[in-house]
Amino acid sequence: MGSDMKRDLTTTLLGGATVVTLLIAVGLGLSAPLDINQGSLVRLMFVHVPSAWLSYLAYGGTGLFGLLYLLQRQRRWDRLAMASAEIGVLFTVVTIVGGMLWAKPTWGTYWVWDARLTTTALSIVVYGGYLLIRTLIDDPERRARVSAVVGIVGTLYVPVNYMAVEWWRGVHQTQTLKLLGKMRFDAAPIYGWVLLVAVVAFTFLYLYMLRVRGTLAAREEAREERELMNELGAAQPRAEVARG
Repeated sequence: MGSDMKRDLTTTLLGGATVVTLLIAVGLGLSAPLDINQGSLVRLMFVHVPSAWLSYLAYGGTGLFGLLYLLQRQRRWDRLAMASAEIGVLFTVVTIVGGMLWAKPTWGTYWVWDARLTTTALSIVVYGGYLLIRTLIDDPERRARVSAVVGIVGTLYVPVNYMAVEWWRGVHQTQTLKLLGKMRFDAAPIYGWVLLVAVVAFTFLYLYMLRVRGTLAAREEAREERELMNELGAAQPRAEVARG
């Protein structure tokens, strides 16, 4: 009972931190001055960039949890890998939608097959395939092993997508925050503070969603195991009667 209370407290604290930091981010975003060129469109950046960050974090988590499963063979790592992949796909969609809303008034079209956009779309194919594979393999251990390998290889998407605007120049702007080489933030300093708070808020959101989804996955797994044991238990008397 004490362990359950501790787990519930952790979930509650993560949820509270998520709500508080999201509210602060929204307040800062709405009060930030409009951009001289983009006007109110700049506020899309406060959702678009953190969403992209969260998708990177989630895909990285999928690979990390998959690696931990291969090393330790504990099912909880497999559950967390699956949960992280689902979150990554969700926020990749959010990233794409936010980018499209910004692109239409800026580029005159919702979509172009730019390197950054194309690799982002491909990530949905990769991790959608990851989730599909999980539904096609019945054996839990084999499913976890295969998924772990796919998840680890899939993390290559993160550096490729981040560097796509540098390696294959297209219409997409270069990184707002350049991390490699000399660190640089190519926007007004006030926007940097808003983005920092938003990224922290989305990080808490990821941790909260990961915990909740992982808990639900554990319950689903326990229910499936109980049903399997019940079926085996019911089948054993029938087999003994048949032999008799």
